Amino acid sequence: MRALSATFASLAFAAMLALAAPAMALGPDEILDDPALEERAREVSKGLRCLVCQNQSIDDSDAPLARDLRTLVRERIEAGDSNDQVVEFVVDRYGDFVLLRPPVNAYTIMLWVAPTLVLIAGATGLALALRRRRIAANAPTAAALSAEEEAALEKILERERG
Repeated sequence: MRALSATFASLAFAAMLALAAPAMALGPDEILDDPALEERAREVSKGLRCLVCQNQSIDDSDAPLARDLRTLVRERIEAGDSNDQVVEFVVDRYGDFVLLRPPVNAYTIMLWVAPTLVLIAGATGLALALRRRRIAANAPTAAALSAEEEAALEKILERERG
């Protein structure tokens, strides 16, 4: 019985690994005949963002727009454009957002600076919270009142009441 459950677990694990493998979005009809041009097309495609998926390159995406962009990249490469010219052409059409690694400029500076600012703000907040906790832990505690002090306090409160 144990051997059967171990075999089943192994098969289930193998099935999960097979399903977790990245899907090849590139169809056989998209591949260029010239291996050098195909390699260039793949290199350019890996740097371009799928505008539908937004977290995948067009090389990894199954979206129809990604397929259109892959076709466009291959057409431009076959027409004789350099890799930089192809990227520039796509950026001119879709903007810097289409790049998986956008350039640092006035429009994208927050993309590059925001993580550092969030990290600094978090570290500052943590330091302040720890400081407050340490100060509260070291603060002197109030001592209990003596019998005389309690009697004096009671007199004061009686006068205040009425």
